[in-house]
Amino acid sequence: MLTLSLVWGILALIGMFVAFLPCLGSLNWLNIPFAGLGLIISVVAVATSKEEKKGAGMAGIVLCAIAVVFGMLRLLAGGGIL
Repeated sequence: MLTLSLVWGILALIGMFVAFLPCLGSLNWLNIPFAGLGLIISVVAVATSKEEKKGAGMAGIVLCAIAVVFGMLRLLAGGGIL
């Protein structure tokens, strides 16, 4: 599950970069909930993991959080949220 959270975070970050392209900013309306769900899954994966190496899960948390924060900033800058 730790690996799944890392992959989810990478996909959320790729979606965020695509949404930064001009005329594709509305993609953030799909990417922010996707990244938020990935953030929840990552936190659950890290909390329930019995392994000592939780680096993949922590990376998933960071990547999803970055995608949510920058996606919201992009929506604010582009007038998607008033």
